[in-house]
Amino acid sequence: MADTSPAANCMDKLKSYVKTPKGVILAAEILISLIILICYASSSYGGYTAVAICTMIIAMIYFGVFMMEMDKQILFINWLWSDLIRAGIGAGLYIITSLIAVIGGKGDGALIAGGVFGLLAGILFAYDAYTIYLQFKSGSQHAAAGTDDTV
Repeated sequence: MADTSPAANCMDKLKSYVKTPKGVILAAEILISLIILICYASSSYGGYTAVAICTMIIAMIYFGVFMMEMDKQILFINWLWSDLIRAGIGAGLYIITSLIAVIGGKGDGALIAGGVFGLLAGILFAYDAYTIYLQFKSGSQHAAAGTDDTV
């Protein structure tokens, strides 16, 4: 007999969502944020860990929402806009803090490594924001009002 428990259903949704392009991007964002968190935490100056923690937790929340398809059930939140804002802010924060970490990390290899991974994460978050923007742009064109000249 087939296993119809909620845990099996959740695992099936996880496996199928990770194979989608958005699932791959969100999983990569979570993984690279974890790597950056480890690098910053092991450096002598761990002040930049807050960026990695916040972006990782928010990416996990969005991963869970999109995986369980709650974005189709919770309609009072515009998920496309909020995801675009999340990715844009994440890209900006990672690029700024990573440049500061790389430039000022003299002699601290873990801080420099975290900064390099942070620059890669900034590029990944910017790519995510770009793909969301393209999705928004294509969705807006379909929802455009008709231009009927008759009054």
